[in-house]
Amino acid sequence: MIVQDTKKPAQVSVGDVLPEHQVPLTRTLIVATAIASRDYQDVHHDPELARERGSKDIFMNILTSNGLVEKYVAEWAGPAAVVKKIKIRLGAPNYPGDTMTMSGTVSAVEGRLVTVDVTGRNSLGPHASGSVVIELPEESA
Repeated sequence: MIVQDTKKPAQVSVGDVLPEHQVPLTRTLIVATAIASRDYQDVHHDPELARERGSKDIFMNILTSNGLVEKYVAEWAGPAAVVKKIKIRLGAPNYPGDTMTMSGTVSAVEGRLVTVDVTGRNSLGPHASGSVVIELPEESA
């Protein structure tokens, strides 16, 4: 996704569709972001221990999923937009070697507040789904 100028309220309407964005789910991404977010649970970095706990491999932690959702919407909205609220729930795990495709649709516009419904899907189904509320700058900004 290419960072653009910040959207203005007049440029956004309910039903607007964000461009899809693909996130390659590499082992390095999963391990590095778990460690960066201080999540040292073995299921995020040790394949053998993850399998012992019933998973087929290591998997992405929720902090990374939340960050990827925020990044997706923030890049669409532009650098002057402010993320006010994120609400997601997790579904299918993000395993290494897969790809998560992010998609979103504007579901509400109330003045400068815009709600975007977001889904991140991998080959197993929806990984993260929910909504992000952003505040756009005033028209004169």
